[in-house]
Amino acid sequence: MSEFYHEGSRKLQNQFDTQRMADRLAEAIVTGQISPEDKAFIEEQNMFFLATVDGEGRPNCSYKGGSVGLVQVLDECTLAFPLYDGSGMYLSAGNVLVNRHVSLLFVDFQRQARLRLNGSAFIQENDPLLDHWPEAQIILRVKLREMFPNCPRYIHKMTLVEESAFVPKKHCETPAPAWKRLEVVADVLPARDAHLAGTGQDAAAALNRK
Repeated sequence: MSEFYHEGSRKLQNQFDTQRMADRLAEAIVTGQISPEDKAFIEEQNMFFLATVDGEGRPNCSYKGGSVGLVQVLDECTLAFPLYDGSGMYLSAGNVLVNRHVSLLFVDFQRQARLRLNGSAFIQENDPLLDHWPEAQIILRVKLREMFPNCPRYIHKMTLVEESAFVPKKHCETPAPAWKRLEVVADVLPARDAHLAGTGQDAAAALNRK
């Protein structure tokens, strides 16, 4: 287990007398392949958390949401997911261009289960999967390094009330977010959103009501 745990983990394991248990768990649950059961779990989720790292090792964590099937397992060691229109900052995708190390956390709040996945991400120009997800701007593919479930005891049990109206769907116009109508960004919107400028007061009121 020397490749899975580093000296920081070992120091705390020794401090709290968990090294033997940690080694046993790593042997039992850490895997480098996505099983059919893991594939089903991943593809049933409509959201996950994505951690990326920049060129200087500084982390960034992002929430990614969509419809069920947001992440597709392509084979036993590869998965892919879309990046939709966002703030235009491209923090996650930008990090991937300079540092491929990523971590994904899937949490099923209804079943109180979670899965952690670490690997290397890459962006492929003109990825054929762009057509799979409506309005996808970028496809991130991830090569698995290791994956393992986590103790679910602290996962709060929650149910889905409503899917976001902003999730892109085929044959359905996706509404524009209110913040893109604010005066503060009216003169810097990308060309595709230029038509949204000019209704800043209405958007500001909508944001204040949230």
